[in-house]
Amino acid sequence: MPEIPARSPVVDVVSSPASTTLTHATGTKENKRMNVAQLVGKTLADLGVGHCFGVVGSGNFTITNTLMEHGVPFTAARHEGGAATMADAFARISGQVALLSVHQGCGLTNAATGVGEAAKSRTPMIVLAAEAAPSAVYSNFAMDQDGFAASVYAVPERVHSAASAVADTVRAYRRAVNDRRTVVLNLPLNVQAQEVADEQASAPVAIAPAEPIRPSHASVQALAGLLAGAQRPVFVAGRGGRGAKDEILAVARHAGALVATSAVAKGLFNADDFNLGISGGFSSPLAAELITGADLVIGFGCALNMWTMRQGHLIGAEAKVVQIDLEDLALGANRPIDLGVVGDAAQCATDVLAELVALGVAPREGYRRADVRARISESIHWGQVGYEDLSDSERIDPRTLTKALDQLLPSERILSIDSGNFMGYPSQFLSVPDEFGFCFTQAFQSIGLGLSTAIGAGLAQPGRLPVLGTGDGGFHMAIAELDTAVRLQLPLVCIVYNDAAYGAEVHHFAIDDPDADMSSVQFPDTDFAAIGRGFGADGITVRTLADLDEVREWVASNPSRPLVIDAKIASDKGSWWLAEAFKGH
Repeated sequence: MPEIPARSPVVDVVSSPASTTLTHATGTKENKRMNVAQLVGKTLADLGVGHCFGVVGSGNFTITNTLMEHGVPFTAARHEGGAATMADAFARISGQVALLSVHQGCGLTNAATGVGEAAKSRTPMIVLAAEAAPSAVYSNFAMDQDGFAASVYAVPERVHSAASAVADTVRAYRRAVNDRRTVVLNLPLNVQAQEVADEQASAPVAIAPAEPIRPSHASVQALAGLLAGAQRPVFVAGRGGRGAKDEILAVARHAGALVATSAVAKGLFNADDFNLGISGGFSSPLAAELITGADLVIGFGCALNMWTMRQGHLIGAEAKVVQIDLEDLALGANRPIDLGVVGDAAQCATDVLAELVALGVAPREGYRRADVRARISESIHWGQVGYEDLSDSERIDPRTLTKALDQLLPSERILSIDSGNFMGYPSQFLSVPDEFGFCFTQAFQSIGLGLSTAIGAGLAQPGRLPVLGTGDGGFHMAIAELDTAVRLQLPLVCIVYNDAAYGAEVHHFAIDDPDADMSSVQFPDTDFAAIGRGFGADGITVRTLADLDEVREWVASNPSRPLVIDAKIASDKGSWWLAEAFKGH
């Protein structure tokens, strides 16, 4: 059997000085050249990557240490899957390229779901994947890493030799940044060990930022024409519109348009009086009514998929639909559209406004009427919508719980959401300060990513309180990373909506067969507060509003460790957003 290299996780990796000399038995020293692993780490640091996450083994030890030596922060996770999602969340919230460092073979496969989530979300992220040497076909760690990367929609790249190492690394970085892709940069062990020439080790590296893609004049004219004729336009901004807030609002105010976002851009238009919040399954009744009443719907960097448009039900029968995206293939991919515009969202908004002015289209009221403003002010948020409180002495209504926590927790927060039946409560009842206060890793629709999302997002926004909304099933899947949050001394609030079940499945299966055996998706209750304390976090159990007094005390204590809130929630018999979601299954 071939020898198996060590792959023990490193909990707290300590930087060591750069290895530039070699000591012989005689005690003399001679210069030692940099190897490829060190050169790749130095190159990425010089390019300005933001943070590295990972689990360190023999194949990625050198490159990880080199990154730290050159000033790139490193967070050691308890599992590669958690590290991948931390990197994804960090990149989304910080705007910087994040790195994931993994061991060859099994280190990469352990990261599969997190890498797939990042790739589907077009997160600019680089996976530094050690790789068995091509000759090591019988290695325990040998696998088709290119094929694996492609299977989860990531882009496979490779460092081929000492001579090409810088070019290979820059190519991967450029692909991540300019193409907004998750790149798996394979690092064969035999190549990592190669020495590099002195001139390569000292050569400066940089890439020029890509210029915004400008829409064609014909498409700008067509869009301006549609806006000039619309009476009730609605703009929906997605992730691609997050950097275009001011430009989109300028056009909206000129054309009389209401504004909304997809879930991933929640908070973008908070300061606007005509903000409808999230469009889709999370929409409040008033938001859904006003979006459906639009005669023109324009998606700025938004996929207009089944989630954002409720399977198309949010689009009125007579409404025109426009989609603006950086890629031609994205246009009309999820639903029929009347006009597709290839271009940067901010540039497109700027050009369309200029075209409206050139056409002599004056600013107008449109959908931004006084009566609409009054209705939005009174009832656009779910917290303003009445409901029957299901709380009793043993279980708290999740809406009542979340509304109370919204008042107790500091408003400067970064909110992260796991997946499940609970997810609409934190998404809609907890406010965020802006579009960088919400992190929603849901492109792969996997449960169990929430805790790692919250850690990565919290590190990207150190001035804000990280808050996690998760179900008991997802928290069980991810709970090893609570140790990471404790080690980081992160004051992370973990709200566990605990119904002792995979609630989405319970409610979904019951629709078809109310008498179905649910034992496969229901479990004994778990004391998450006790488990949290076992990890070194604080933990409380919440059954009534009175139990939340401990949260108030925790916030006032200037905490330096996580708080696990084990919320024993009452069942709402299936969520409104869940009903929309399962229409697509």
